[in-house]
Amino acid sequence: MASMRDLKGRIGSVASSEKITGAMKMISSAKMHKADLALRRVRPFRDQIQRTINHLISADAEYSSPLTEVRPVKRRAVVVLSSDEGLCGAFNMNLFKRTLEVINQGREEAGNSVMFVVYPIGKKASQFAHKLVGEGVEIAMTDYMTAKSPGEDIARFTNELTRDFVAGKIDEIEVVYTHYKSASKQTLATRRLLPIAADDLAAGEKAERNKPYLFEPDVNTIYNEILPLYVLSNMQEAICSNRVSEQAARVMAMQSANDNAKELLDDLQLEYNKLRQQSITAELLDIAGGRVD
Repeated sequence: MASMRDLKGRIGSVASSEKITGAMKMISSAKMHKADLALRRVRPFRDQIQRTINHLISADAEYSSPLTEVRPVKRRAVVVLSSDEGLCGAFNMNLFKRTLEVINQGREEAGNSVMFVVYPIGKKASQFAHKLVGEGVEIAMTDYMTAKSPGEDIARFTNELTRDFVAGKIDEIEVVYTHYKSASKQTLATRRLLPIAADDLAAGEKAERNKPYLFEPDVNTIYNEILPLYVLSNMQEAICSNRVSEQAARVMAMQSANDNAKELLDDLQLEYNKLRQQSITAELLDIAGGRVD
């Protein structure tokens, strides 16, 4: 049985942990709201691009772009988004499991003829990616990209991926991330970045038909200028959504840790009070016994 001194030390330790987890929860909550605002700023940009594409599609014109070219997949890129820090529950582990599912499913569909090129974004993904190196999987490290990279680095990274796709170095690009729905709900998602599917371009709000539009320059030129922005907006949305999801997962993890600390603190305090009461009772009995003698 633990002594009162040991219990008092444990109570102090757990109380300190409770304060730390409570503070971390508040910090993560503030970061989550900040990341949510960034995500809300990205979505209007993407929606405007989608509306522009809808107007272009509604015009009677021929379109062609190397970004929509579907070819046999020999090299398939998988961009894995993760966090730089831990203490966010199973957030990173779920992303890694989804990455393995994507690779295994790709092998089942195409056999061992496909080479997977994994782009880890975030320190946790970098640590995980090195375990994947082997037959049919190679790692492409991008040193300037982290889980907190600014918009300039995201644009640079997306442009490099796009150039590799157009040059034929990569035949398909997918992004594995966590889609943010609400503070209490985030879901794993896999988004195909390239090639751009016709169904994806036609998604969203439909353009109103029978409206006269004058395009300057010609429709196909605008189409080829808009598509790289469409790819960039998809990447930005995935990264921002993953950042909000990370902080939401950390808030939930810290809340759970804080609740467990409070519960343990109550149990320890109860056990300490019992031992203290037993000690007082024993002393009173000793005193009473001494008076009788």
